[in-house]
Amino acid sequence: MDVEEGGYVVGSEIQRLPEECLSHAILLTSPRDACRSEAVSAAFRSASASDNVWRSFLPSDYAEILARAVDRVEFASMKHLYFRLCDPILIDGGKMGFFVDKETGVKCFILPARELLIIWGDTPQYWRWNHDPESRFPEVAELMNVCWLEIRGRINSRLLSKRSNYSAYLIFKLSSSAAGFNDPPQKASVTIGADDSPLSVRLMEEQNFGRPRPILRRPRYFRNFFRRANFPQEPPEDLREPLNELHVRDDLPEEADEARHDRRQNPDVEGQDQSERDGEIVGRPQLRQDGWMEILLGEFYNEDGDDGEVVMSFLEIKGGHWKSGLIVQGIEIRPKKGVCM
Repeated sequence: MDVEEGGYVVGSEIQRLPEECLSHAILLTSPRDACRSEAVSAAFRSASASDNVWRSFLPSDYAEILARAVDRVEFASMKHLYFRLCDPILIDGGKMGFFVDKETGVKCFILPARELLIIWGDTPQYWRWNHDPESRFPEVAELMNVCWLEIRGRINSRLLSKRSNYSAYLIFKLSSSAAGFNDPPQKASVTIGADDSPLSVRLMEEQNFGRPRPILRRPRYFRNFFRRANFPQEPPEDLREPLNELHVRDDLPEEADEARHDRRQNPDVEGQDQSERDGEIVGRPQLRQDGWMEILLGEFYNEDGDDGEVVMSFLEIKGGHWKSGLIVQGIEIRPKKGVCM
């Protein structure tokens, strides 16, 4: 509320500042704060929507990224462009997906299955390449049957935003006949420079009566919309029948969506538990808003982008048993949840 002092209105003084000054102050905040400031007054609304403000929230190389887009990105203003890039676009001839994190403007990437190193991936006996209308990429990889499961993705740290904490996720589905992902746990890791973050994960769990089923923790925004359903047993090969229901668990702790493990954060993070450093914590999948599932592969801190390649891995090579029914869309690299950039 404006207050009169000495014959003039105190609360109106800041609105007398030139728009350039207001814009400069706002661009030192965040995209969320810029949107909120539009409600202050007409002067703030104009300053908050200026191209200078929203250009500062975009990656510095946004023009180069737009030039690499498969489809031309149309926009009317820098603010319009910012929110357009919050939805992934394909770049580099469809060999990569790109988007910006809505909260921070940090660069995010998706590596499609075709750009991953999948052992036996070109052998139809073991892997099949299909079109999936629910995928943003032309092809997904479907596992037919392998004992040696090894999937790796690489991205140069120079492409990522500097001084940012990242998480890497495998984006996948399980077919109705998926098998072999309950025990032993699979191994995931992210390696950057000399730092490695090993993690045990499990795409399926063993029910008390020996029936494998996917492990899912329902995200908060889905909890009021999904009902429980039993996931039938995967029978022996000669008695196999279609599996058409999915069991979604409510009883997993909140921490399940980002499993604990050894990770390279910023230099101030210390004191991880020994079991976490040994990769003994079992990570579990989470259902995404787009209908796919994701499993955390690891976390890392990108300092100045001079640590070379970031290598992300998902494998199970020691169990000696057959695995099938995994459908891979790709690997997504995005900011770690709950960490200020």
